[in-house]
Amino acid sequence: MIKNVTLIFALFLLFSCDGEYQPRDLKSLEIKEIIMDSTSIRAVHVVNDSTLYYAGSNGDVGFTQSNGLQWEVKQFQYQDSIVPHFRSIASNGKEIYALSIANPALLYRYTDKTIVYQEEHEKVFYDSMKFANEQLGVAMGDPTDNCISILITKDGGDSWTKVPCDRIPVVVEGEAAFAASNTNIKIIDNIIWIVTGGAKARVFKSVDFGDTWEVFDTPIIQGDGPQGIYSVDFAYELNGIVVGGNYSKPNENKANKAITTDGGKTWQLVADGLNPNYKSCVQYVPNTEGKEVFAVGKTGISYSMDGGLTWTEVSKEGYYGIQFANKNVAWLYGHQKLGKIVLPNE
Repeated sequence: MIKNVTLIFALFLLFSCDGEYQPRDLKSLEIKEIIMDSTSIRAVHVVNDSTLYYAGSNGDVGFTQSNGLQWEVKQFQYQDSIVPHFRSIASNGKEIYALSIANPALLYRYTDKTIVYQEEHEKVFYDSMKFANEQLGVAMGDPTDNCISILITKDGGDSWTKVPCDRIPVVVEGEAAFAASNTNIKIIDNIIWIVTGGAKARVFKSVDFGDTWEVFDTPIIQGDGPQGIYSVDFAYELNGIVVGGNYSKPNENKANKAITTDGGKTWQLVADGLNPNYKSCVQYVPNTEGKEVFAVGKTGISYSMDGGLTWTEVSKEGYYGIQFANKNVAWLYGHQKLGKIVLPNE
């Protein structure tokens, strides 16, 4: 009996090694472009490879389930004069929510156009929003006091509460965030990561879904308004990546990519001085064991097959962000356009 167990274990190891994921060595991408007149799109919610919601710059939230051939678009307007500029959209699996930038901050429920949260302040500016599940969601924005603005919902988005600054580490003067691609936030279970830029490029982390927070420094370029972290993603609780750079010098490639293997406590720069340059979004490809990563920005699209250590430019087409429907299909979003890519199976 002992010999049989040993044999089974040895076979398990053998097949485990043989079954280790082998990333695809991409050289280029073919993008199907969808023109979206008169709206800039910095946030999408992908349902599947043919179905998508977007939030636009002209108070528009659109929905397609036909790969963009047909659209249902709702227009939002506040007090007959304010057209919300949406840069955040998120779903709890049942309902869609869209959040505007600037003053007043308006958080809408898509189905009935109800405002579920509103905030007026000369400094208010929300950058990103995500849901963890049907009940728990988070939004983040620039400081209105001495901390970043963080909203939490625990009832599926019906009500939102702003976390008091005495529970969040203090920001330095000039530290804020970028509403570039709706990817300033990453959630895994009850863990939330939020990234900042400007005077400081840091990672804020909560392990109890927003009740308490700590903050960690990064070596990403910082100190000036358009410098810092623009996007964060995690493949697992310990393994994550951030990208960004200097928006005002997008072709400059300096201290704009870093990875962590300890949950965000420490960060190591990667591929400094090499592709990719400034990027506004980074995303792991699902079900690739954290090996395949895409970084997207107005400077083009780059791909890594080793977890972000080395990169290849696969397209010069500029987009704000990328979101995956599955391992093989992704949606791109940008200024007056959407895009769709289909990756090879092998």
